[in-house]
Amino acid sequence: MNIIFKSDTWQEIYHSLRNNKLRTFLTMIGVGWGMFLFVSLLGAAKGMENGFNKLFSNFATNSIFLWAQNTSIPFDGFPKGRKTEIRLPDIDLLEKKIPEIDYISPQNSRGDFGTPTEKMSRNGKTASYTLTGDYPIGNKISAKKLIYGRYLNDADISGNKNVAVIGEEVYKNFFDAKKNENPIGKSFNIKGIFFNVIGVFRVKQGGGGGMNNDKTVFIPLSTFTKMYNDGDRVGFFAIVSKPNADLTMVEDKVKLTLKDKYRISPEDTNAYGSFNLGKEFSKLTGFLTGMQLLTIIVGTLTILAGVIAISNILLITVKERTKEIGIRRALGAKPAEVRNQILLESVVITLTSGMMGFLFGILLLMVVNILTKDQDSFPFYNPTVNYGQVFTAMAVMVILGLIIGMIPAQRAVSIRPIEALRSE
Repeated sequence: MNIIFKSDTWQEIYHSLRNNKLRTFLTMIGVGWGMFLFVSLLGAAKGMENGFNKLFSNFATNSIFLWAQNTSIPFDGFPKGRKTEIRLPDIDLLEKKIPEIDYISPQNSRGDFGTPTEKMSRNGKTASYTLTGDYPIGNKISAKKLIYGRYLNDADISGNKNVAVIGEEVYKNFFDAKKNENPIGKSFNIKGIFFNVIGVFRVKQGGGGGMNNDKTVFIPLSTFTKMYNDGDRVGFFAIVSKPNADLTMVEDKVKLTLKDKYRISPEDTNAYGSFNLGKEFSKLTGFLTGMQLLTIIVGTLTILAGVIAISNILLITVKERTKEIGIRRALGAKPAEVRNQILLESVVITLTSGMMGFLFGILLLMVVNILTKDQDSFPFYNPTVNYGQVFTAMAVMVILGLIIGMIPAQRAVSIRPIEALRSE
């Protein structure tokens, strides 16, 4: 392969490509476009994955949310339609019976899923918001971004304290947000009871859903149950499994354990409702993985089509240079030298166009990243590419260029000097 280090070889390649500028440019577009698609689509798929990971970063994705409904099957002397329930003592029962459970957070709410129902007031201003009784551990399942103060702690629960963590919208309504009024330690009224503000949280646009929103007020669950005389009844459990546990199996075990305790038919599918966040998150990650795989396939096939186009162009080039090749052969050029030059042209075109596609793809991802950097409502963040995959694609592309370049190279070698000199 000493031909690579000869300046004459590179001069001939340069003149060959320069003499066919339009053809060379159009040929390079095929491979360049393939690499551009490969890089940009791979980066976009990664950006979506990063975006959804960021969107769910404040949630324990290996969690189940379970609540009581009505029975749909008569059982053990009880009619169907009986209202089921879950209670605080069920937490110890479930954690004892199901070792795959990491921890359980109970909650009670008035005005669930973004439908404010509880009237609250301060200094003559009155509005309805969602009121939720929570435990400190609830913040591990759905973390709140605090802009003032702190979240609930164990002392608030044990002391049945009248303290509250309020959403940013509640803060803006009851306090002077324009002057950055510090609300910590100041009070407002809920159902005739004064609560002191201990924290203010913010939910990023698009990131709260119905579980958390800026129109929610969190108070200790112990205080909540006293206000509404709920005893030990709970609205729902947020159940987090251990890292390697089968979340669907945990969900089934939880329901069967509760059905057994409260004398409900094991076949009753309506007695307890649930939402398996882990299962839905797995579907999402599977979809994103599929997108990345599809991107790799589409990009690879596009690159392959471009490399094949290079082979076709080089075949035409060889035909046009028949006389030139004949003269070189007559002057003593070895077949290997002629073959290697054609192969080198194929590699040069392939590698140059691939690098251009790669650079344009990276540039596009940089522009998209700048445009979507602060768009929290759009699940897209930091689109990057795996350089290992890109360089592997580049290497495969060059190898394909060599393999497919053998066709025009062999065609050039097969030309007999005497016949080439006779050609017009």
